[in-house]
Amino acid sequence: MEPIVKVTPDPGALVLEAADRIVALASEAISQRGVFFIALSGGQTPKALYELLGAQPFRSRIEWDKLDIFFGDERCVPPDSPESNYHMAASALFSKVPIAPDRIHRMRGEIDPEAAAREYGELLKRKFGDQGIDLVLLGMGPDGHTASLFPGTAALREQRHRCVANFVGKLNAWRVTMTAPFINRAGQVMILVSGEEKSQRLREVLEGPREPDRLPIQMIQPASGKLTWLIDTAAAGMHAGE
Repeated sequence: MEPIVKVTPDPGALVLEAADRIVALASEAISQRGVFFIALSGGQTPKALYELLGAQPFRSRIEWDKLDIFFGDERCVPPDSPESNYHMAASALFSKVPIAPDRIHRMRGEIDPEAAAREYGELLKRKFGDQGIDLVLLGMGPDGHTASLFPGTAALREQRHRCVANFVGKLNAWRVTMTAPFINRAGQVMILVSGEEKSQRLREVLEGPREPDRLPIQMIQPASGKLTWLIDTAAAGMHAGE
């Protein structure tokens, strides 16, 4: 199945489109199984999305007590650090909606990265077995990375584990990240890309040859076939109105 590529006029329209889709997917999953599993991403565009979901009317359109929330990756910092993906989501979303803390499953960035990855991988195994998350939200960095799957890093070769510690040389930092094989078990994957600075890389990813070691986001190909790219006109290399 070919991925869906939806171009929106601007970043505001992009997050509105994403929010509408999340509401629909959550409603469908909750009506079928009584729960909706979602994995969140870090980044500025997701932050704007979380702020939108935490405000009306979206706040009232989701049954927050029936969500289980996970994270695609985390920086190796404490949960109250401004660098923490959990901290960003807590400030932008969790503090605004009626969700119980025990339904938010954060990666413990404050402990040893290998231990944190092992702990989170075991959690994912208990929760999902050989299945996957209903919806994984992802972004794309200007270098073609997604989650904390960076070009040329060891995590790109991981086939067995659901979550690994990944050292990123250019950042001189450890990250904890879901692996591509686990992300690809998701019912749906939604990738949000905004900004002109990403347009050239996005074109390479979507139209160029498959080079996953250089462009790790090309590894994201959910087995369900349900992959949606939500991009704004700047990231698409277009001017509004084209």
